[in-house]
Amino acid sequence: MQAVKEKLKDLNAARKAKAEARAEEKAEKEIADARKNVAHEVRLAKEAEAEMDIHVEKAGKIAEKEISKHASKNPNVGYSNMNTTDHAMLEAANGPASTIN
Repeated sequence: MQAVKEKLKDLNAARKAKAEARAEEKAEKEIADARKNVAHEVRLAKEAEAEMDIHVEKAGKIAEKEISKHASKNPNVGYSNMNTTDHAMLEAANGPASTIN
């Protein structure tokens, strides 16, 4: 009888250990999945930021082209009252400042 009780106790301990291992594995899989999702979103954000920078650069070139086209007809076009320390004016002319390192 004692051997049967001992065997049941061992089976219960093994079942409990397996359940704990499964729970730990599930938690690790969830953490890995969350990290993968975060990395995916970060990649998408970096790609979007790079695309935005390309568009801002193109817009700056178009603006320069238009200003130079009109400047040949009127040398003061686009440059009157332009204060180089006025960040709003610079941003309007060159697009937003990039914070990419």
